[in-house]
Amino acid sequence: MTQTETIAPIGELKAQAKRLREKLRGTGVDLSHAQSLELVAHQHGVRDWNTLRAMAGNRMHLRVGDRVKGTYLGQTFTAEIRGLTVLGDGAHRRITLQFDAPVDVVTFDSFSSFRQRVSGEVGWDGRSTRRTSNGEPQLVVRPI
Repeated sequence: MTQTETIAPIGELKAQAKRLREKLRGTGVDLSHAQSLELVAHQHGVRDWNTLRAMAGNRMHLRVGDRVKGTYLGQTFTAEIRGLTVLGDGAHRRITLQFDAPVDVVTFDSFSSFRQRVSGEVGWDGRSTRRTSNGEPQLVVRPI
C-alpha cells in the first residue's frame, strides 16, 4: 500500500488518468475515464479510485503565495506562505509565513516580542509536531 504522505493532490491524480487515457488511445486501447482513474489507483497501490481519492482528499495542500490563517505560539494570525519545502520522506513540510500584522509571541504583561515572519515544520494536517509548554502545537495553519 502507498504512503499517504506521498500521494499527489486530487487534481494531479485526475490529470495523470487523463494523460494515461490519451496515451493508451494513441496505441489503439480505448478506456473510459472511470477505467483510467481505476488504473491510476492501482498504480498507487490501492484497490480502487474511491480509496485513492479519500487518501488524497484528507491532506491539506498548500502552495507558496496561498493565504492562510491559524495560530503561532497561541496567537492568532492571517498570513501569506512565502516558502514551502517538503522534508525527508514527505510527511512534514517546512513553511515560512509572512504575517499580515506582527504577532506578539510573549504572554508576559511587561514585555513584548513581535514576529512578522516565522518558519516552522508542519505535517499534512497543518499542525506542528513541536508543542508549547501547555501542550498545544506551536504552529497551526489552515487555508483561508
